[in-house]
Amino acid sequence: MNSNHLLLEEPIRMASILEPSKPSFFPAMIKIVGTLGPKSRTDEVISGCLKAGMSVARFDFSWGDVEFHQETLETLKTAIKSTKKLCAIMLDTGGPELQVVNKTEHPISLEADTKVILTPDQDKKSTSNLLPINFHGLSKAVKKGDTIFIGQYLFTGNETTSVWLEVDELNGEDVVISTWGVRNSIDFLSLSYTRHAEDVRHARSFLSKLGELNQTQIFAKIENIEGLNHFDEILQEADGIILSRGNLGIDLPPEKVFLFQKAAVYKCNMVGKPAVVTRVVDSMTDNLRPTRAEATDVANAVLDGTDAIILGLKPCADCILLKLSQQLEKFVQRRKKFSIKIYTSRKLSNMLENQ
Repeated sequence: MNSNHLLLEEPIRMASILEPSKPSFFPAMIKIVGTLGPKSRTDEVISGCLKAGMSVARFDFSWGDVEFHQETLETLKTAIKSTKKLCAIMLDTGGPELQVVNKTEHPISLEADTKVILTPDQDKKSTSNLLPINFHGLSKAVKKGDTIFIGQYLFTGNETTSVWLEVDELNGEDVVISTWGVRNSIDFLSLSYTRHAEDVRHARSFLSKLGELNQTQIFAKIENIEGLNHFDEILQEADGIILSRGNLGIDLPPEKVFLFQKAAVYKCNMVGKPAVVTRVVDSMTDNLRPTRAEATDVANAVLDGTDAIILGLKPCADCILLKLSQQLEKFVQRRKKFSIKIYTSRKLSNMLENQ
């Protein structure tokens, strides 16, 4: 039969888009990683997130102490028992993050064309003209003319180079892994600011000395130019890759972040290692629905082969994390339907062409 005379059906009928969504018996293959924070750690919210599809709980040690995260984890264990839903544990190391120390916990507004002083004296009060930071060596790490991006975190650099800060003051992450990590038998270690394959090898060697964590998988977090330049060798050593789009967006212009994302996800798929994407549906921290652009962003990431989505914004409050989980579950379910139809349509077309 000549396939040129066939009227091929589109991958998904336009009319079906308007049909009510039906619950699926099969769970979505795309995993949702939820960050449990100060306002998303109650039993009610965590249980709701587990029911909505969260399958990995992320504990971000760039903020909060060991006791805080342990209390949250105990609540998670209770929620797992009550909901009968499995959930893995991911420990996200602090890494060399430069943070603005704002003890007032109130937003700080910066005015254009005004002078702002960065000081390592954390006892100083944060104002629009004076910002205490958690690093004493910044003055030696940067030079006149370097650009510093100021937000919750500090970033330096540009598209061609980013200043690597040798932060010796954050070696406490080894202590966190060997104490909190061992005590709770973490499933995944998110290795922040991975620059070279040696970073992964060093982490694996450290974990191998901790008998309880020798099976813990290491996910390399690509956040800057160094990690991007050495991506292939990092991919060979790591168990999975996390694309930190927020931080990459500082070193790279927006039009290049998506190119790197597509190339990185493709390479992960080719070697059979998970690719995880961050910074999705950010507007839902203030709104109950995502923007249309955010919905399309998630769908395209999943269609490209992304294996998991991280919900990692710090200001997740009350039921926002729950709403995010529910919304993402809808996205990935619709994507699965779309992919099955594409596969079936292509397979049918190939069969007819071979006749």
